[in-house]
Amino acid sequence: MAGSGGLGGGAGCGQGAGAGPGAALRAPRAPLLLAALVLGAYCLCALPGHCPPASRVPMPAPAPAEPPCVARRPGAPVLPVASGPGHRRFPQALIVGVKKGGTRALLEFLRLHPDVRALGSEPHFFDRWSLMPRTLDGQITIEKTPSYFVTLEAPRRIHSMSPDTKLIVVVRNPVTRAISDYAQTLSKTPGLPSFRALAFRHGLGPVDTAWSAVRIGLYAQHLDNWLRYFPLSHFLFVSGERLVSDPAGEVGRVQDFLGLKRVVTDKHFYFNATKGFPCLKKAQGSSRPRCLGKSKGRPHPRVPEAVVRRLRDFYQPFNRKFYQMIGQDFGWD
Repeated sequence: MAGSGGLGGGAGCGQGAGAGPGAALRAPRAPLLLAALVLGAYCLCALPGHCPPASRVPMPAPAPAEPPCVARRPGAPVLPVASGPGHRRFPQALIVGVKKGGTRALLEFLRLHPDVRALGSEPHFFDRWSLMPRTLDGQITIEKTPSYFVTLEAPRRIHSMSPDTKLIVVVRNPVTRAISDYAQTLSKTPGLPSFRALAFRHGLGPVDTAWSAVRIGLYAQHLDNWLRYFPLSHFLFVSGERLVSDPAGEVGRVQDFLGLKRVVTDKHFYFNATKGFPCLKKAQGSSRPRCLGKSKGRPHPRVPEAVVRRLRDFYQPFNRKFYQMIGQDFGWD
């Protein structure tokens, strides 16, 4: 082993530099024996499994840097990085519900604001991890997915990523909302049973809360789940009815809640009597006014008054509890 690396103060596995060929044989036996023991211990330590663990632990590789736009909480996925100006951010505000309450209208109205960036479709970011739009400094990202409000896991997932998220819930008379929900499904499935057959068991028996069109309207129950994770101050409850009758007023409340300047005002809206719904006036650079799609303002099927009355009575205690929880009366009863 002559010529191997140094040991201690310079002695190697063989003799130190400059020793003659017979120096080891001429050395006294005790020092030679001691050197052999030390050398044996050193070489034994070099074998796998025989050195102290700390002496063989590699230095940890530096963690890959996250995109500077993401403030990630433990366990949260990292947003993909793409080229272009601005950053992809977790949404600072979410329109979490409810289906057929007016969420699409609210999103389209808010997109008029230059400081709002939002995807046009329902991205389902918190259950499918889809991409957020890129935003510039001073802009906020908004996502709309109405199913969040009734999804049991959504509040926990949202809170785990961003506990400061502002939450917008567009609510509507649950009876009217259920009929609108049914009308949408009927347009896609013409052979659907009647509204009455789906809403009640055994004719006009107990209300069937297993039917999603009915269950979504139990706002107090769904809100209970959200309040386990977010304080009430993080919520804004928007009236779906007033989005139709006074869109500028309701959108003004939303802009205040988001900390935005009131840019979207009366001048942006006109009422379309044919659709029975507000539309957006001609925007700068556009050739014509813009209304929401043909599904907005869709005629509802005729539902017998007895069915409507039974359903209204069913929802009444839930509505009153909801009013008490949020300190706001929508006047549905």
